Parts: sequence; structure tokens; C-alpha cells
Amino acid sequence: MLRRIHSLPGLLAGLLVMFMALSGAFLSLQPAIAQWQVGTAGTQLDVAALSDAVVHGLPDVSRIVKQASGAVIAYADGAAGQLATRIDPSSGAALGPYETSPVFAFMTEMHRSLLLGQGGHVVAGLAALSMLVLSISGGLLLVNRLGGWSRVFGAAKGTFQQRLHVDIGRIVLVALLLSAFTGAYMSLVSIGLLSTGQDSFIPFPTTADGGAPAPISGLAALQALPLAQLRELVFPAPGDPTDVFAITTNAGQGFVDQASGAMLGFVPNSFGQTVYEAFYTLHTGQGIAWLGLVLGLAALAVPVMSVSGALIWWSRRHNQPRLKHNVAGGAADTIILVGSEGNSTWGFATVLHDALTLAGHRVHTAPMNSLARHYGKARRMFVLTATYGDGAAPQSASRFLSRLERFKPRPDLAFAVLGFGDRSFAHFCQFADEVGAALLATGMDQIQSSCTIDRQSSQSFAQWGVETGTRLGTVLHLVHTPRLPRTTRLELIDRDDYGVEVQAPTSVLRFAMPGAKRTGLGKLLGLGSRLPRFEVGDLVGIVPPGSPIPRYYSLASASRDGMLEICVRKQTGGLCSEFLHALTPGENIDAFVKSNPDFRPGRGRSPLIMIGAGTGIAPLAGFIRHNRHHRPVHLYWGGRDPRSDFLYAVDMAQCLGDARLARFEPAFSRTVGGRYVQQSLRDDVDAIRDLVAHGARIMVCGGRDMAGGVRTALDDILAPLGESAQSLKSTGRYLEDVY
Repeated sequence: MLRRIHSLPGLLAGLLVMFMALSGAFLSLQPAIAQWQVGTAGTQLDVAALSDAVVHGLPDVSRIVKQASGAVIAYADGAAGQLATRIDPSSGAALGPYETSPVFAFMTEMHRSLLLGQGGHVVAGLAALSMLVLSISGGLLLVNRLGGWSRVFGAAKGTFQQRLHVDIGRIVLVALLLSAFTGAYMSLVSIGLLSTGQDSFIPFPTTADGGAPAPISGLAALQALPLAQLRELVFPAPGDPTDVFAITTNAGQGFVDQASGAMLGFVPNSFGQTVYEAFYTLHTGQGIAWLGLVLGLAALAVPVMSVSGALIWWSRRHNQPRLKHNVAGGAADTIILVGSEGNSTWGFATVLHDALTLAGHRVHTAPMNSLARHYGKARRMFVLTATYGDGAAPQSASRFLSRLERFKPRPDLAFAVLGFGDRSFAHFCQFADEVGAALLATGMDQIQSSCTIDRQSSQSFAQWGVETGTRLGTVLHLVHTPRLPRTTRLELIDRDDYGVEVQAPTSVLRFAMPGAKRTGLGKLLGLGSRLPRFEVGDLVGIVPPGSPIPRYYSLASASRDGMLEICVRKQTGGLCSEFLHALTPGENIDAFVKSNPDFRPGRGRSPLIMIGAGTGIAPLAGFIRHNRHHRPVHLYWGGRDPRSDFLYAVDMAQCLGDARLARFEPAFSRTVGGRYVQQSLRDDVDAIRDLVAHGARIMVCGGRDMAGGVRTALDDILAPLGESAQSLKSTGRYLEDVY
């Protein structure tokens, strides 16, 4: 619901909000320019002395205005109309003509009303209201996404668009809230729904002396008023001894007798006027130039956030399945709840939804996070969920267990849980197991015991459908065809082979677009080498012949390198690894790139500790080769034998030589006194503690067994610092890419 509240005004009023933001950013320059033109004021005169000096220089002066920027403007009546002159506040001398900027005047009217009069004020108000809704809902979504207020400044995860949207949003959120709230208030004032508080009538004084006017420099009320407090002084009509000075100050309005110099009938500002002036200042930055610039910079972020938000919405909408006949939860006899991180589980849920609908059931399918408190007609519930990372809930199920505490099932409601995962992971389908146990704890019966699907097996899913249909008394033909991204054909251009001597064949494979011109001018211009866009650490999905299921490998190169590089160990019976190892230069593969933004070194100069084993060195080597700013990188890597499988040895030697790599500690298990990478870490206790104490980020890539051993070693090493692998992980300083 919160996401819809955030998306709706952004989609409906996106262009209008962007225009208001950009015009507001332009207008934010006005206070700073005005402040710059005024310069640094010296000792200022009191209002009496200033007025006296102005009258001597401009005998026809009718009023003096002090602007929020500090500029003093005198207006005098002349033959050609009213003339405006800039005044030196320290002497009262004329500095030259004053002219308002036609550009700023035009943009101000555009910003306030779009040149549409009263109707334009309403439109501008709706834009401000939309921005306010976007800011509040965006802030709440930010807190939910990052896991609470305590993590609001933690590392953002997701695609490039998601991270950009989050990172910019949390920087400008407060400024946008201020602009939107004050802008909505100003719009309500403009269309007459709120008062400025300036509507009260100030009666003309009847107690004026009426005597001969005294010299202005001697009027006590004006002598007592510092120029800093003046806003406007209107002079009496020439030759009329009964007229008075009308004065407006920061505190209120009143009159000054031109004969006695007494203050007459002073009326303090009302509460409403004080509020209006505060909101006006906060919205425009008038008189507070730095605030105006801050708000202007925040406004410039709005178009970026609008575009990235639209891309996020489109990607989510494009990747979500198109469910037919998805009835409301309260009217359904069957509920399907889905927990998914990358939308793959939704494909299976859609197949189940369609099959049950075809069998005559009224089915409601939704994310697990949308679990209702009660389903009035439902008799069966299916929960299909993946497990994220080391046993965590996927994105669409992150609040399911907490919502389940308030769930009140019908007495005859039964459930079944189907978990999706990869058995090579230590916590295979752990979240699905937790969900099954939690549902049992509610007192519901099971349709059947919880089942699991390994590596999105269509065959296992079909078998589960047969068993489930038998228990329901319904024939369920569940045929799931994985939906793959569009693949790109790549040609193998080069390979380096290792590890044959230690029975662990491993190859570094480099691919480019077929027929790419990789020599001479073609190489210089990049002709024919338009690879899909990717970064080091992203994943390439390769679809081997005879299988619809892609296998993923970490990338050791970025697309700007002009080639795609992976490191693959040959697995006996491994369909994809055997296919890749059999390739010769000139042969092709079909592949696609999957972004992996959660495995990045990040920006900054803090040290990096990179730890890997075997082919896990591939992305780490890519990061190091791209370390052109010489960030301190310390690499710990484990192989088998330096004579046969010392992967990237030449590259790492070059990086050590030019300071892209600060330190390299290889460990080999099949040599005399063989050792593993964990032992290298334990031998460097002091160095690792010092690096972590200075803000180091740790990156681990390789097999799951190695990663577990590394976590154990680091927990022991970091215990005296009060840190652990988990504590660093929670703050975004411990990253893993394990398999």
C-alpha cells in the first residue's frame, strides 16, 4: 500500500513536479545573487540618519524599502514616473538605479501559477502536495527497505536505479520535505484558503501633532529604530503637516509623528502573519542565501529521482507476472502467497494459479507481505517462497512472519509450503522451513508436508503438482517453462588453462561479440564490440546446450574492457562447465548479464581486504585491475599448487608493481606444509585488526566451505575489537559472493 501511495503521485504528476522543482532551483539563486550584490555591510545608520541622508540626495523620495537581502531601495516620484535608487546603508548615499530582473520576475510567476492565474495557483498547489506525499511516503519506504531507522544510513542494495534512488533520496529528503510543506502552505495562501495574517486594519492616528515638521534626523522613534529592523518607511505627503510617517518593521506596523517624533498606534504582527513570514522565508530562502542554495540543490535531484523512480516502477511492472482471474482475498477459496527476491518464484506461482483456476477454484495470489488478518472463504493456502542469502526472507516476504502473529485462520483452513533454493547453499530453503513451522504453530493443518525445489527444477515442480492434486482431489498439470532474459551470442577469443596436473582443470575464458574487429582502427573505435553493459562482479548467465537452466559465473571484467572474462573450473558431469571447457577460440555461447550490485568495493579510500579461493579470485582480480586510484587493497587467496593453478599470477604481479595491489598473500594446499587461506588470515592477526579498525571493507568470493572457514577465522580475529563477520555485514562492510 505504501509503495502505491508513493508511486501514484510520481507517475501522475511527474512532469509537473519536475518543472516546479527545476523552476524552484532556478529561483533559489535569487537570494544568493541579491546577497552578493549587497556585499558585506559596514556600520549601518539608524533609520532617522539614513532617511535624512536620502532626503538630501533625493528630495522627492516617497518611501524607503529594505529588502530581505539587506539592500536598501529609495523610491522617488519624477516626471517619468517612480524612480528606484539603490542606497548605501552605511551612508545613505545613492549608488545608482535599481532594476528588478525580468527573468526572475517571469520565473517567479511561472513557478507560482504557471502564468495561468488563479487556476495556475491551484495546479502549483497540487504539485507541492504531490511532492509532500512523495517525500513522506519515500521516507517511510526508505526506512522499511533499509531495515529500520537505525540503518537509514546503511549501504543501499539493489539495481543501479534502486541504489541511485535511495542514495539521493536520503540526502535530500529533509530539504524536499521542507520545500514541499512550505510550498503547499504558500499555495493555500495564494488561492485564499489560508490568510497571511496581514488583513487587520490599522487605523490612521487621530492624535498627530499637526505642528511644523521637525528635521528627520531628530525624530526620536526613527532614531531608536536600527536599520536592520526596518522593512518600509513611507514619507508624509509634502506640505501636509497632519500627515505622518507610515513604518513597517520586523515586529509590526505603526506611524511616526513628523513634528514630535512620537510612535503612534503601533500594532504588533499577528500570529498568523508571523507564521506566514516564517514559511515564506523557509520556502524562498529570502534573507538566508545558504538555505536557498541548499533547497535549490535538493530540487535539482527531483528530476533524477523522478526518472530513476519511473524506471524502477517500469522494471517491477514489467517483471511481475500477468495473473488472470485473480479474485479478491475475501472472495477466494484458495490463497497463494509468494516470497521472491528476483521474481523467479512468481513464475511457478503463476502456473499454480492458472492450474487451480482452470480446475474451478477461486484463487487469490499475492506477495507474502500482503497476508491479510483473515480470509473469510479460503479453505487452502499455498506458500511458495525462496530463501535469500544465508537463510533470510526474500524481499516480498520480509514482513510475513510479523504479520502472521495477527493472522486468524478459519478452523478448516489448511496449508502447504513449497520452498525454492539451491542445495549447494548451506541454508537450503531455510526460510521456507521457518514459514512452515510458523504456520503449524497457528494450529492449521497441512495439505502435505513442506517440500523443496532445487535449482528451479521444472520436473520437481510438476511432481509436486501431481502429489498436491491427488490430496486435493484435483488433477494439476504444472508445466513451468523458465522465462530467460534475452541472450547475446558471444565468441570465445582467448583462453588460459590451468590445473590439469592437480586434477582440477580451470580456465580463464574471454569472450567478445562475434566478428568484433579487435585490431587496428576497429579496436581503437570499438567497432563490432558492443557488449551488454556490465561491471566487474556482475554475473553472466550461460545457457548450455540441452538445458533451459542458466549457470551463473562472476565476471572478472567490465564491458568497457571490450571483452567478457570468467574463470571456470571443470566439474565432472557438470553440463555447463564441461561445455565451456570444450570450447575453442571462434566458437560461441549464448549468455545474458545479471547485475550483482551487492558485491562491489564501494567508493572511498578506506582499505579493502579481499579473500578468495580457487576461481573466486576472478572478480577480485577484476576489481584490483580497475583500482586506478591506488586504494589500499590486501588480497588473500588460496589455490592448490603454484606450479599448476596459480590463477592471475601475472596480473597480480603487475598490480603489485604499480600499486593497484598493496599486498598479496597466496596460500597453496598441495605443497609441502600446505595451507589454506584461513591460515593466512590467522597469521596476519595484527594487520587485519588494524585494517578493520581503520574502516576496511572485507570482500569474500569462492566456495561456501571456504567462506564458512573464513567467517570463523575472522570472528576469532576480530573478537577483541568487539566486531565479527556478522556485525560488519550488518553495516555493509562484509560482502560475500559464494557458491
